[in-house]
Amino acid sequence: MARPRKFVEDQVIEAARDQFWGHGYAGTSLDDLVAVTGVGRGSLYGAFGDKHTIFMRALDEYSTATMAAVRAELRDSAESAYDRLVGHIRSMARVNATDSKRRGCLTAKSAAELAATDEAVARRVKRFLDTYRSELAETIAAAQREGDLDSAVNSRDLAALVLAVLRGMEALRKGGASSATVTSAGEQAIALLPRARVGA
Repeated sequence: MARPRKFVEDQVIEAARDQFWGHGYAGTSLDDLVAVTGVGRGSLYGAFGDKHTIFMRALDEYSTATMAAVRAELRDSAESAYDRLVGHIRSMARVNATDSKRRGCLTAKSAAELAATDEAVARRVKRFLDTYRSELAETIAAAQREGDLDSAVNSRDLAALVLAVLRGMEALRKGGASSATVTSAGEQAIALLPRARVGA
């Protein structure tokens, strides 16, 4: 009995995602996609469309999964909002520090390669970053309400700074920085978070 089409599609998109992730959009040919997916050229086009359509599908699924993981860390009600924020910064530092292949984030990689010339990619990247910033801002605002972060600081502005640090750690690692440098950057970011003043 043949496998359901949906299962096959998931496997094909996952293989295509890893190819684009490792080699970039321009560095991936249709022949590459045929090779890594095991789906013939005609069948690949028939089921998924052209290379750009396959890429956008892979990017969408990657971004959705990544944001789900971010939300899970930042919304974990078992910890205080401040601890969730700190835990997320450390988690992202660890992910980047242990990225031996230095692939970084597919969304960021797509932005660097295509956002300036591909409006569809640019829109998706902006939506991803806007959502990420909003999730951070909500966590920061909660930490302010709980008395762990300075309530005078604009939560969205601080979220933008934290997001810049998280994206910057990835860029450092991809650029050849050591794991220790990336880990240290994360700890410095945590140390510089504006704590609430005792008795304020």
